[in-house]
Amino acid sequence: MKRLGYYVTALILLAVSVNAQSGWKGRGHGGWGSGSAYNKMYDVSSVETIAGKITAIDTLTPFRGMSVGIHAMVKTDKETISVHLGPAWFLENQEMDLAVNDAIEIKGSRVVFNKEPVIIAAELKKNNSVLKLRDDQGLPVWNGWRQVKR
Repeated sequence: MKRLGYYVTALILLAVSVNAQSGWKGRGHGGWGSGSAYNKMYDVSSVETIAGKITAIDTLTPFRGMSVGIHAMVKTDKETISVHLGPAWFLENQEMDLAVNDAIEIKGSRVVFNKEPVIIAAELKKNNSVLKLRDDQGLPVWNGWRQVKR
């Protein structure tokens, strides 16, 4: 039993270390903050807009130590591509619901992640609704989410 306590303590210390090394900034961002290694992947020079249907919605954890995120597989006329939407804790508190077979439009940065092309979403359109996820510089809108304005 004592050995289990050592392992749990080691895992907690490892998680804290990984978050610190990956540029995690700010309590509550879960590694999704603007200074994180993941966010630095967003490239404003590779922004494009795609349209298609959602074929799957799932969770992902881009880098060790990050909180869970949401991604959707989107089938366009040319390809089926993974679209990284953002942290689950943020998306679960938005008013836009997504489901398989929804027609959507995504504006975001096409990057290579785990040797595969993905789009890191900046904006999501469904019907007449728009969900802004990043600003024009690629900074996540959740950076200031729930912060007290002074």
